[in-house]
Amino acid sequence: MTQDTGLKLVDLDEAGVDRAFRADVLEGLRSPQKAIPARWLYDDAGSQLYEDITQIPEYYPARAETEILKTQGEAFAKAIGPGRAVVEFGSGSSVKTPALLRAIDPAAYVPLDIAGDFLRAAAADLSAKFPGLPVYPVEADFMRRVELPQEVARMPKLGFFPGGTLGNMVARTATDLLRTMRETLGEGSMLLVGMDLIKDTAVLEAAYDDAGGVTAEFNLNLARRINRELNGTMPVDKLEHSARWNDAFARVEMHLVATEDIAFEIAGERFTMQAGETIHTENSHKFDRRSADKQLLAGEWTPVARWLDSEERFSVVLAEASVPRSAP
Repeated sequence: MTQDTGLKLVDLDEAGVDRAFRADVLEGLRSPQKAIPARWLYDDAGSQLYEDITQIPEYYPARAETEILKTQGEAFAKAIGPGRAVVEFGSGSSVKTPALLRAIDPAAYVPLDIAGDFLRAAAADLSAKFPGLPVYPVEADFMRRVELPQEVARMPKLGFFPGGTLGNMVARTATDLLRTMRETLGEGSMLLVGMDLIKDTAVLEAAYDDAGGVTAEFNLNLARRINRELNGTMPVDKLEHSARWNDAFARVEMHLVATEDIAFEIAGERFTMQAGETIHTENSHKFDRRSADKQLLAGEWTPVARWLDSEERFSVVLAEASVPRSAP
């Protein structure tokens, strides 16, 4: 029987989200190297633009990960087993999810996302594709511990975090998030996570600066959001998108670059940028096996299996919840 309960609001304080957005933007723009956390790229418009990015020729991660999910179903089923509640963090359109759900025979599906309209539409679409699967969409900020619906409380959990999003965070933030996920999912849980691999610099930079300009629009949408939601006057036409590989940190960095000297206000506070000065908006860290394992172990997850696409560009790693370091 379908149990589409509609949107279930959990652990989301919209006023609190607005305050956090304002605080992050103002604090970030006061810093010597201006920076805004990447999570604020994903309002409804940003989420749709990201889905568009996954379709562009240069953006290999989506195709590589989809290949893994579609071809490794038997291996997933053996490693994960049936009867788990799949909890997808930052579910977006849930476009990669059906392949996993078909493979592992889950007991329920819980998509978590902060973009409510996007979440509702995606959950309804997936529920229609899997009429016998209980779907419990939760509008929440997964960076904090989420209280999951009571209907899945006693089920073993599988966290699903595709797309390489973990790499968008600095190591400390990624570690904190992994530990938060462990708290959300509970004892005996597993986590299936996408982790992009280190490769040729030209391939990496093209993936985040496509010829069609879709990624540029995604980045510039952040400035438009600031203007709309925080009474900003950022001159979007005087900002350019930049993506560059930072070898020292094994990451692609996205920036908004001022094309000339500019001044603007946000929430009543005045800011200036000189020509060439940047706002750092996103990181996309890349991994080898050693660094991937190190990151997961720091977040209290023990890697137990991994799969690569046919060109070895991307990995999907399965991990089990470790004993917390604070435990006796």
